[in-house]
Amino acid sequence: MSDELAADDVQAWADGLDALFARVAGRFGRVEPRRQARAYLTGLLAPVERKNSWQLAEAAGDAAPDRMQRLLSSARWDPRQVRNDLRAYVMDNLGHRDGVLIVDDTGFLKKGDRSAGVQRQYTGTAGRVENCQIGVFLAYASPLGRALIDAELYLPKSWTDDRPRCARAGVPDQVQFVTKPALARTMLTRVLQAGVPVSWVTADEAYGMDYKFRRLLEEHRLSYVVAVPKSQWIGTGWGGEIRADTATAQAPPEAWKRRSCGKGAKGERLYDWALASVHFEAEPGYQRWLLVRRSLTPNAKGELELACYLCYAPVGTTLEDLVAVAGARWAIEECFQSAKNETGLDHYQVRRYDAWHRHITLAMLAHAYLAVTAAHAPKVRAAWSTSHQQRSAVSWHA
Repeated sequence: MSDELAADDVQAWADGLDALFARVAGRFGRVEPRRQARAYLTGLLAPVERKNSWQLAEAAGDAAPDRMQRLLSSARWDPRQVRNDLRAYVMDNLGHRDGVLIVDDTGFLKKGDRSAGVQRQYTGTAGRVENCQIGVFLAYASPLGRALIDAELYLPKSWTDDRPRCARAGVPDQVQFVTKPALARTMLTRVLQAGVPVSWVTADEAYGMDYKFRRLLEEHRLSYVVAVPKSQWIGTGWGGEIRADTATAQAPPEAWKRRSCGKGAKGERLYDWALASVHFEAEPGYQRWLLVRRSLTPNAKGELELACYLCYAPVGTTLEDLVAVAGARWAIEECFQSAKNETGLDHYQVRRYDAWHRHITLAMLAHAYLAVTAAHAPKVRAAWSTSHQQRSAVSWHA
């Protein structure tokens, strides 16, 4: 009986994968790239140690990696169109009116200087400056699940100011220097134009401190909880400003409330939180807040660590609502980890700009399949895994 169940589960897995690929098959105009894309996707989901062209080719039964490399480098297909299909797939299966869009970037450590966008730069992945590429990603999280839905490769000015170097890495002439927050605004615009069900947006301080990023969300009446530096200046509405850390120092003891912002690997993520109304104009029916998170235990310097957030949401939004959204930002970190570990997001060995987007898109597609399967048929995924191993400015809320 268990053998029959396992066989049925594996068949259900295969049928679901067939249905997913049917959504994107038309993006590959010819039979060969279509067949190779199917094999590449299957390989990304298989127990292959390093999911690069060589090992994916071996898993597909190819004698050499030529076909896999051609799929990434020269075959005619647009990864952005496939990401449109990916987004639709995620919305059809995980879409929810309480959905949260999460923006963040992740680094891909690289050797040499020829891979598109590579240079010594800070990456949170390593927690230091490393020779790496940086990808800006957009994830979607809802009560049903979470998945990566869009990505763009960040090109530093050292690259975009050197057009011959760009040409050698296949960077199109029309691609100029764009900041990470601007890349994020582009991806958010695509999502909003597609009518994705979403209520909130959250992001770390690299994006939250960008006024244009926040303004885009306000123009679309999207609520947000975005991290900002403690040095962030907050407008008071009548020409004055105050720093976030100065405002925080004014918070009375009774303003701090202990709340969980979600479960982590070691249980509930508990912090002390304080919420202040920011007296600055907002759209009718909306309000601004400064939200501050404080650690429960001192760091190595004997200090309680603080994190600040600017919030924008309908009047009546509670502390608990804002804390929950702040905590949702960890979902994209979980997506990065699982996509790297399970679908080879960082296993590529390509140098060209277009090839990077192609591999990343297919790895995201494979990861989305795992997320959807876990949400709707957890037994099927388990079976597959087993078988494959501041007072003028702010008023604190007491």
